[in-house]
Amino acid sequence: MTSRAPVDFCRRCGSKVEHRLPDDGDTKIRAICPACHTVHYENPLNVVGTVPFLDDKVLLCLRNIEPRKGYWTLPAGFMELDETTGQGAARETDEEAGADITMGPLFSLVNVPHVGQVHLFYLAQLQSTEFNPGWETMEARLFSEAEIPWDEIAFRTVKVTLERYFEDRKRGVFDIHVIDLEAPAGPLVTPKPSTAPTSS
Repeated sequence: MTSRAPVDFCRRCGSKVEHRLPDDGDTKIRAICPACHTVHYENPLNVVGTVPFLDDKVLLCLRNIEPRKGYWTLPAGFMELDETTGQGAARETDEEAGADITMGPLFSLVNVPHVGQVHLFYLAQLQSTEFNPGWETMEARLFSEAEIPWDEIAFRTVKVTLERYFEDRKRGVFDIHVIDLEAPAGPLVTPKPSTAPTSS
């Protein structure tokens, strides 16, 4: 079961909804408004981002916002309306890292059903080592595989994508990876690092 909060009130008229099977033969419990009869369908959210690389290094961003403030991540965020997944990934890379990139192909598609999300990461070649991160990022920095702070990676989707990236790089062939992540058995959040670099 997804951890997303249920719909309690109708987005069309504001009435309190009922959670039941619709009358049209649908087999899933839906949030249904008894006043205006709107059926509220809930669908997964798309998170889009990039694996920005230059030579043997990748670009990571130190998060300046919750969740996972003070942890490292690939530049990524929720896809907006009226954009493609590639356009969203490029936009997030610009907003979070201020990086000059050339977009490449889709690299990983990570299903995260327990939070109702799908994460898509594209390969992106860096054209410069000058970065101008936005307010969501404390610092944007290049890391080789040996330098990556694996215990301070913000999200499992980022960690598995990075692992696949470096595996493919060693082989010299980049595949498209489809990964299904199950809900973790332990706590969702680990303690924050005791110190974090200042903005640069």
